[in-house]
Amino acid sequence: MDILQDLENRGLIHQTTDFEGLHNHLDKNQVTLYCGFDPTADSLHIGHLLPITMLKRFQQAGHRPIALIGGGTGMIGDPSGRTSERTLNDESIVHGYTESIRKQLAGLLNFEAEENAAIARDNNDWLSKVTIIDFLRDAGKHFTVNYMLAKDSVASRIEHGISFTEFSYMLLQSYDFSQLYEQENCTLQIGGSDQWGNITAGLEFIRRSRGEEEIEAFGLTVPLITKADGTKFGKTAGGAVWLDPEKTTPYEFYQFWYNTDDRDVMKFLNYFTFLDQTELEKLQAEVETNPGARQAQKRLAEEMTKTVHSGAALRQAIKISDALFSGDVRTLSASEIEQGFKDVPTFETEKADILLVDLLVDAKISSSKRQAREDITNGAIYVNGDRNQDIQHTVTEADRLEDTFTIIRRGRRKYFLIHFK
Repeated sequence: MDILQDLENRGLIHQTTDFEGLHNHLDKNQVTLYCGFDPTADSLHIGHLLPITMLKRFQQAGHRPIALIGGGTGMIGDPSGRTSERTLNDESIVHGYTESIRKQLAGLLNFEAEENAAIARDNNDWLSKVTIIDFLRDAGKHFTVNYMLAKDSVASRIEHGISFTEFSYMLLQSYDFSQLYEQENCTLQIGGSDQWGNITAGLEFIRRSRGEEEIEAFGLTVPLITKADGTKFGKTAGGAVWLDPEKTTPYEFYQFWYNTDDRDVMKFLNYFTFLDQTELEKLQAEVETNPGARQAQKRLAEEMTKTVHSGAALRQAIKISDALFSGDVRTLSASEIEQGFKDVPTFETEKADILLVDLLVDAKISSSKRQAREDITNGAIYVNGDRNQDIQHTVTEADRLEDTFTIIRRGRRKYFLIHFK
C-alpha cells in the first residue's frame, strides 16, 4: 500500500495542495519533506506527536524527513490558533528550548537510517543572517497585504488585534520552506490543519520568487484532533501531557492513553500507532463486543509509552498500574512510588515513630482523633495495602517502603503518601 493510501485509510489527510500531483511525486521520487516545531517550551507535548508520527510514516515509506526546529521563528511566535499574542522569550531561553527539543526528536525519529536518515535543522541558521532590507526585498515584495489578511491565521486575529511581529510570521515560515527547497531539495511541507495558510504561503513564495521556473512542491495537513466528549485533546486536570518524563512520568503518560474514551480509541490507534489493518479490525471488534476489557485502550497505551519512552518504561508503568489496582504496593520501588503517587496528597515528617491515629490527623487524612479512631476501627484505613484496625498501632521503620515512604489508603481509592525525611 502506498503512503497516501495508508494515510487516507487512517483518516490522516485533511488537505493537500494537489493530491494527484503529490501521489505521482511520491511514487517516482525519494521525497524530502519537513515539519516545523517552534521551541515554546523545553519539551514537546503530545500535541506534537501526530506530525512526528507523520514524519515517521513517510520515513518508513522510504522518504527523507526533516524536523525543522524554529530557533528563529520561536523568537517571534506563531499566531495560528490563538486569540492573543505570545509572550516573547529571551534568545538564551529559546536556544535552550531548541537544544532540548532537538534531543527529544533524535529519540523519536530515525537519524541513523542508511539511505533516508532523518535530520534536524534550525531555522535560526538562516533567519539570523538575513538583514531586514534583504528580507523585505526578497520575501516581502512577493506578498500583498490583502493576500495575508485573507489567511485564517491572520483573519481570525483581526478583531482581537495582531502585532506586525506576529503578522510577519507567515513570511518567515514561507522563507523557511524556500530555504529548505533550495538547500535540501525539500518539496513537501506537512503540518496541522491550522498551518494550511502558512504552508500555502510558502508554496506561493517558492513559485513567485523563481519566476517562470517549473517547480514541484506540495503541502499536506493532518486533521485537528478532537475528542468525543468535547474536551481538548492532550490536556488533563494537571495540564499538558509532556513527552519529557520529568514533566509527565511514563506512568502518567500510560494512564492518559489508557483512559481514552471508547468513542475515540480506534481513531487514536489509527492516528498514532503503526498497527496493521488486521490487528486494528480485531481491536475494533473488542471495543464493540467487550468494551469493559479495554483491550484497545491497553494496546494504545502500550504502543505510545514504548514509542515515546522505552520498553522498560512501559513495563514499569504497567507494574505501577497493576499495584495500584490490586492494592499490592509493597512491590514498588521508591522511584515507582514517586511516579504512581506523584499527584496524591503528600505529608512529610521527620518523626521516626508515630502513632497511626496521630499520623492520620497530622496528614489531614482524618479530620480529628475521634474520626481517625473510627476510620481505623471501621476498617477504612490501609497501611501499605494492608487493612489496619489497631488504634494502638505505631508506624515505625518496619512500615516504610524503601526506608522512605508509607502509603496510606482511606476507603477504596483515596491514597496519601507519607514521606519520612
